[in-house]
Amino acid sequence: MNLLITGGNGFIGSNFIRLILNKYPDYKITNLDSLTYCGNPENLKDIEENPNYEFIKGDVCDINAVRQALANKDAVIHFAAESHVDNSIRDPFIFTKTNVTGTHVLLEEARKLNIKRFVYISTDEVYGSIENGSFKEDDPLNPSSPYSASKAAADMLARAYYTTYKFPVIIVRSSNNFGPYQYPEKLIPLFITNLIEGKKVPLYGDGMNVRDWIYVIDNCDAISFILHNGEIGEVYNIAAANEMSNIEITQLILKELGKDESYIQKVSDRPGHDRRYSISCDKILKLGWKPKFVFRNALTDTINWYKQNSSWWKKLKRC
Repeated sequence: MNLLITGGNGFIGSNFIRLILNKYPDYKITNLDSLTYCGNPENLKDIEENPNYEFIKGDVCDINAVRQALANKDAVIHFAAESHVDNSIRDPFIFTKTNVTGTHVLLEEARKLNIKRFVYISTDEVYGSIENGSFKEDDPLNPSSPYSASKAAADMLARAYYTTYKFPVIIVRSSNNFGPYQYPEKLIPLFITNLIEGKKVPLYGDGMNVRDWIYVIDNCDAISFILHNGEIGEVYNIAAANEMSNIEITQLILKELGKDESYIQKVSDRPGHDRRYSISCDKILKLGWKPKFVFRNALTDTINWYKQNSSWWKKLKRC
C-alpha cells in the first residue's frame, strides 16, 4: 500500500509512521509536513534512510504541494493540525487556516484523484464536556475552544464529502495521547520535563478536570486497525478507559520522579476549560481492536524516555 501521512513529523504522526514501517515493511510512506514548531525532523531521524519513506516539506493549505504528495497514493491518514488549546485561545485564526482550510484542500484534491481511503484524525474534544456517561460516535458535537471548534468543522467537512460525493472517508476521534516525542507544551511531557529540571508544575484551577489517557502506540495501532478494517463513512472513537483527574496524574508523575506536592503550582484556570472528556469505544472493540498497554507501565516508560532523551526536549523548551 502507498500511503500519504500528513503531519508525520508531529507527535502522533511520527509514532504512526514508525509503527507502519515496522509492521508493514512493504508499504511505502510519503510524509507531508510543513515543519512548524512542533513538527520536528528529529522525530523520524532513525527512519530517514528507509527506502520506503519519503519526506515532502509542504503545507496542507498549499494546493500544489498537496497534489504532488497525493500522486499515486492509495490512502491518506490526515494528522496535520494545530492542536494546543492554549495557543488557540491566544491566536485562533491559524487554527482555522490549518485545521479547516488545510483539511478542505486535502479532501478536495484527494477526491479529484480518486484516493481509495481517507482517514481523518479528529479528537474527543469535538464532543465537549460530559458530566456523566460517555459520548458515542453519533452524539452531537459541542466544541468549547477555538481548537476543538476547528477540528469539529473539519470533521463535518470530512463527513460531508462522504455524504455528498461518496468519498471514502473514515473519521477517528481519539482521547488524550501521551508517550515519546510529545512536544513539551502538553500536560504530561511538560510536567515530566519541569520536574526533571527541578521546576514546579503549573496545574490549572482545582485540578479536577478529567481526561481519558491512551498511550500513543495503542492509539497508532488502533488507527492502523481502522485503516485496514474500518468501514467507509463511519466514525470510530479510540480510548483506553484510563480516566483520571489532572491532580491524580500530577500526583503519579510526582511519585515516579520522587517529588512531593510542594512542586505543584496552582494557576488560574483556562478559559472555557472542559470539565470531563469521556468517549465510548464499544464500536471499535466490537470490530476486534483492544489496547495492549497498561497505563501505569506506559507512564513509567514515558517518564524514562524523557529522562533518557533530554537533548531532544531541552532545545524545544528553550524556543
